[in-house]
Amino acid sequence: MAEIIQKDGTWTFDGDAIRIVPGRDKGTGLLRQTLGEVTVPLQALAGISYEPGRKAGRLRLRLRDGADPLLHVTAGRLPEASDPYRLTVEADRTGVAEYFVDEVRNALLLDEVDPGPADGWLLPGPALPITVGAGDGTASFDGTRVSLEWNWKTEDAKASGGTRSFAVADIGAVDWYPAAGLENGWLRFTLAGSGSKAPEPKYDPHAVELFGFKKDPLMALVGAAVLARMPHPSAPRDAIPPAAPVAPSADAAEDHDALLRRLRELGELHQAGVLTPEEFAAAKAAVLSRF
Repeated sequence: MAEIIQKDGTWTFDGDAIRIVPGRDKGTGLLRQTLGEVTVPLQALAGISYEPGRKAGRLRLRLRDGADPLLHVTAGRLPEASDPYRLTVEADRTGVAEYFVDEVRNALLLDEVDPGPADGWLLPGPALPITVGAGDGTASFDGTRVSLEWNWKTEDAKASGGTRSFAVADIGAVDWYPAAGLENGWLRFTLAGSGSKAPEPKYDPHAVELFGFKKDPLMALVGAAVLARMPHPSAPRDAIPPAAPVAPSADAAEDHDALLRRLRELGELHQAGVLTPEEFAAAKAAVLSRF
């Protein structure tokens, strides 16, 4: 076993997985603190490196493309302090960091882990239920439905429609983008079959607009939690259950065929290990209650 303990966090490797516990140092980003402990199975790794520095070095994990829903939804746009797969290492612990790297690399070689793209989620995503308030709204996800509520910063045209709620089975894509410079960011849910070009985030009833404040990265956790419950991007198109048609109103009756497809999808996610037994039972009960 190899372990390195720093103010920034603690990494422990037992030969099968790396357990990452974020530190409580002021430099530890809010996203990492909120996400909490993460266990990265060896099969999800593409590599590991140590980057020495004059005052401090960095340990970095490189995950296989498509292994982690958080990395997929953020697409390399996470701020440095929010990256759960890097660890600041004090200069006097360089030897420990290099030993840690050697142990992980040796295990990757012995297990002949394929560093190429993964064909399924190998990490479960953030814990549920999850609720984050940032920008012009609050996003919530319970494993089956996403809810978007608006606040005083929301444009009137967008807020006039009230709270938006839609099933994860109806979502075709999840997109998170941080604010940069004078450009605002967003967390957007594109419903399957929506077809037409989406409006700007400040007018889009399926998007939360982000203004560049401290809690903005937390919206990426909501996006990752939803993405982890959706079919993997590399899944064959004929293996992806068709989405239910978008309901004309929140009060419209749901299509029973869509609910049956959702039950089958939940079963597949449970068998693949994406959903825990508790999450599967809760999500299944929520679907059955809508028949």
